[in-house]
Amino acid sequence: MTTRTLKNFVNGSYVEAKGKDALELVDPATEEVYAHSPISSAADIDAAYQAAQAAFESWGDTTPGERQLALFRIADEMEKRADEFADLESQDTGKPRTTLVDDEIMLSVDQIRFFAGAARNLEGRSAGEYMADHTSMIRREPIGVVGQVTPWNYPLNMAVWKFAPAVAAGNTTVLKPSDTTPQSTLLLAEICSLHLPAGVVNVITGDRTSGAAMIDHKIPQMVSITGSVRAGMEVAKAASTDLKRVHLELGGKAPVVVFDDADIEKAVEGIGTAGYFNAGQDCTAATRVLVHKDVHDEFVAALKKWIAANVQTGLPSDPDTFYGPVNNHNQMTRVMGMLDALPKNATIETGGVRKGDKGYFIEPTVVTGLKQKDDAIQTEIFGPVITVQPFTQEREAMQMANDVLYGLSSSVWTKITAARCASPRASTLVRCGSTATSPWLPRCPTVVSSTPAMAKTCPSMGSRTTPASSTSCRLLESKDNTHPRVTRL
Repeated sequence: MTTRTLKNFVNGSYVEAKGKDALELVDPATEEVYAHSPISSAADIDAAYQAAQAAFESWGDTTPGERQLALFRIADEMEKRADEFADLESQDTGKPRTTLVDDEIMLSVDQIRFFAGAARNLEGRSAGEYMADHTSMIRREPIGVVGQVTPWNYPLNMAVWKFAPAVAAGNTTVLKPSDTTPQSTLLLAEICSLHLPAGVVNVITGDRTSGAAMIDHKIPQMVSITGSVRAGMEVAKAASTDLKRVHLELGGKAPVVVFDDADIEKAVEGIGTAGYFNAGQDCTAATRVLVHKDVHDEFVAALKKWIAANVQTGLPSDPDTFYGPVNNHNQMTRVMGMLDALPKNATIETGGVRKGDKGYFIEPTVVTGLKQKDDAIQTEIFGPVITVQPFTQEREAMQMANDVLYGLSSSVWTKITAARCASPRASTLVRCGSTATSPWLPRCPTVVSSTPAMAKTCPSMGSRTTPASSTSCRLLESKDNTHPRVTRL
């Protein structure tokens, strides 16, 4: 198989990396190497940041209307090249090609248009005379240069969530995609260069060392990462040395509470779809299910039946594929390792094995019998594995839902939605950034309660109440109280 070598995109054009080291890009469906991407060195990162800093001098002074128009044009160009994006994304991630345009590419296009609209909807908080002969006001100003690191589960979506709100607010960016999924982000940078000044959006490739060097660099005023809790803690610690702002979207272990009055058929379909979508590689995936004991066995049997009829893992080119492989060999090893290490009290109801011996495919899996302190309950698996636990009382369900270190999202399945969710019962007692009531929509829940203040030890920093809110809040509304008269936003 012919391989190609990728380049960084800096200051409006593709450039060779200064270092000689490179990473192999491996197709997760075939395990074949199809390209190499450079491991960006400190010199490469500095060049990208210097370009972003120079571009900010003029881009930061543009009007919201100018920024909006540029983003609209980028979105239009992306829409024209949607199939090109989908081909690259499918090769990098192993996602089903048949549905990728509708599921993710057009979603990214729409999100850019959302941020384009947001660019012209900024408001000042207040203005007035609070001291004699002095007028105080709040101005919304761009932060400056933003360093950004994205994950491999939704490469293009996450790149859009990073760059678009930053650019809409007048910032410039240096973005590093995951080492296994850089292709769509590089194409995005190329398209951005058609409608933005050189240096506004820069993309470098690399590994964890490159990402760490991005965070440590002195130029960015803010750093943003979507990734593991471990990575988020490391970023927060590194950023604290020179008081950079941080935006962290980290892991989740979403509790899904199914009451005894729920429509089991609808619950199974909604939870199964939200649990196995993208092979469960989603921080909001509906993979930790708590079911009332009176309907527990019925739910498990219905879930197994639904999986057998609807969920097939296979090649991205197969139109019948529900989800493809997990993204990389390390992730497959992690998921299979957790399944192999299940305690004796656990029962694998279906799945639990690798499919075939080529590609990183894992069969859809359901596990019952787990206790609350078992690792599979407490730790994010990030694979096609749904656990099901019984509960007896509502209060017990809420205690189980909250008894993990994560607090990103949750959902409640019940027919008496108004009674349970208007009162301080299910939706308000689950301490997560967002709580959905049936039905659950993958990555875009219907929000009943948005409570980022409830975030616990290992939260995402902000709730994902819409596909755009978490990022937009941080880049368009974050406060900096170091200036006596101006709140920088």
